[in-house]
Amino acid sequence: GGFRQEEEQQHTHNKNNNKRGSGKRTIQYKYKKMKDETVVYFWIGSGCTTLILATILAAALLMKRSKKQKETKVVEEPEESLDPNVYPGGLLTVYFGSQTGTAESFASQIQREGPKHGFKVKTQDLEDVMTEEDYDPRNVMMKKHSGDDTNKAIFLMATYGEGEPTDNATEFIRFIHHKTGIHMTKLTREEEENTTEQQDIATYFAGMEYMVFGLGNRQYEFFNNIGKFTDKTLHVMGATRIAALGLGNDDDDLDGDFATWKDSVLWPTLKQRYLADGDKVLTAAQGNDDDAPPECPFLVQYVSPKKNVVAPNDMQSSQRHYVTAQACPVLVKRELRSRQDDGGSTIHVELDIRNTTLQYTTADNLGVLPINDDTIVEAVAKALGFDLDAWIEIKPRDDDKEWHGLPIPTPCSVRECLANYCDVTGPLRRSDLKLLSYYAKDGLDKKALLRMSSKEGKAEFKEKIVDARVGMANLVTKLCTSIRLPLADFLAACPRLTPRYYTISSSSIVYPESIHVTVSITKMERGDGTIFEGVCSNYLAKLKKHDTVKVFVRPSSFRLPQEPSTPIIMIGPGTGVAPMRAFLQERQYQKVKSKLTVGANILYFGCKKRTHDYIYRDEMNQYVKKGILSKLYLAFSREHNDNKKVYVQHLLLQEAKETWKWIEQQNAHVYVCGGVKMGHDVSETLKEIFVTEGKVHNAGDYLEKLQSSGRYVQELWA
Repeated sequence: GGFRQEEEQQHTHNKNNNKRGSGKRTIQYKYKKMKDETVVYFWIGSGCTTLILATILAAALLMKRSKKQKETKVVEEPEESLDPNVYPGGLLTVYFGSQTGTAESFASQIQREGPKHGFKVKTQDLEDVMTEEDYDPRNVMMKKHSGDDTNKAIFLMATYGEGEPTDNATEFIRFIHHKTGIHMTKLTREEEENTTEQQDIATYFAGMEYMVFGLGNRQYEFFNNIGKFTDKTLHVMGATRIAALGLGNDDDDLDGDFATWKDSVLWPTLKQRYLADGDKVLTAAQGNDDDAPPECPFLVQYVSPKKNVVAPNDMQSSQRHYVTAQACPVLVKRELRSRQDDGGSTIHVELDIRNTTLQYTTADNLGVLPINDDTIVEAVAKALGFDLDAWIEIKPRDDDKEWHGLPIPTPCSVRECLANYCDVTGPLRRSDLKLLSYYAKDGLDKKALLRMSSKEGKAEFKEKIVDARVGMANLVTKLCTSIRLPLADFLAACPRLTPRYYTISSSSIVYPESIHVTVSITKMERGDGTIFEGVCSNYLAKLKKHDTVKVFVRPSSFRLPQEPSTPIIMIGPGTGVAPMRAFLQERQYQKVKSKLTVGANILYFGCKKRTHDYIYRDEMNQYVKKGILSKLYLAFSREHNDNKKVYVQHLLLQEAKETWKWIEQQNAHVYVCGGVKMGHDVSETLKEIFVTEGKVHNAGDYLEKLQSSGRYVQELWA
């Protein structure tokens, strides 16, 4: 329904073979990708020929992999030597699990500061760790370096959504989960029971000394779940924890939490442990000039206009979606709210996927790559003196031995660069202001940036930057107009324009050739009277029929019960109704077309007024009329004369007896989609129902069992 935030792109798609009229079963394709790009498929075929061919093919590919592994073991990579006079602390590796780029930016901060503290710092994307030989992270993490007996590791781990790992950390987290068998909230108990590899756990990471900082948001139930899980499992697997877990809260001051941890825990701990002379060694290390900006991590060269095909492996792991996303034409775009509602807009968009390789499963997530508005792009270019018609190409620095790939696809024009890859309207962090202060020519601008980036300026930063919704564009064009920096430094300083995720509102069985999304358009008035517009929703709102938008599909946690006769309870106010619409389409198809016995479908929907923002009203009425929607409960929060607001959780409590019967006696699955606060209120309401109607002693445990068995699923956003 809306996009989910941090706390991209190895996607495993469940291919749906159940096309209309095929009569085939839906088969789940599973695979593991090896370093040599070999993909081994396991499938169910009809007939001996298919089985024999599958066996021969799988055996041949596995033999090839086995041979390659044996060959790899005899190849010794040269040790990396460090000058002890420059880096007396040795090599420090910072591993990051990042969804929107924040953890990665924190890793870069540590890398920039490393030399003045006596450490050579290397940053490592966790996705790259898990694509090495044998699918074993030790091949990367446990390499020895000249003159260094320990593997010093920092883990910056963001938690995504409802306690899940970020896309680039998913394989690593699942790997250590299966190795240890330690429970992780978002993995099922069945997966825990399948854990068998525990023989060498106690010494698996012996020789690694580590600390963890978690990035999370206290609005979510499983706050910093992945940071906590990583800290615990690394210790169990034989690594030595050298500092207590640090936790950052993005709902308050994540930048401040990280800065405090970095300055009071990270560097003091490392220096005390690894530097013989403590702080005195600072003068022996490379002393960075605090008045000079950090060296740009790449070179930007101006070139003649040309277009090269950029392969995914040429990109940084976290930015591969820029080249893997596929352009889809707009088939339909229509307003869903009533004309009487002048307070906002919600649109329905249908995209044509016929000429792409995209496949999706009902209620998956669609990643959308937004594009900045032309007027904003031109304003930024004018303020900073960039030629929008010039073409650039990004290259690694000559001395860069740790090049992780292109941060954006180049060659490209400066216009494309600013429009497609730079988040010039999104929220800035305090660390961004500190970095930009190096480039302010006016003394007052410089002082203001440094003041707001400091701990003492936290309140001012919140008032003038966060609450005022000031992004890079407003900063350089209105507030601090003396900022001047080369394009390369701007690209290094400006946050990346990241995908926005929408829960798909169509069934892949009913609409195999198109994808539907439901989008609430974000527009808010700032204190100065100007309007802040959400970059992605307004980009989609301005599209016309046949315009193209770049998208990709990622799996979601929403899956209908395998047995169609199982009842489902759906709770989706506002745009949270999106996956419920997809479910109803599919349940109707199962009942009418496939002639299956389909269980009860119960929907709780809420909005302000039925005459204003009751989206998909006609469709829902038709589902009720046709008997597809067994019960439809509607909460209109602004329709009561006594000003008492009614929300979906209030209606759920009114139907406590029925709800308990469906869940306990009929094994109903419950799906919740919408805002974090609503999701929390629904969980508390369900626990109250379990106690009052089911006489359950520990309602929290009961709800957790429903979650771990896949019978209670939430997709929420802050």
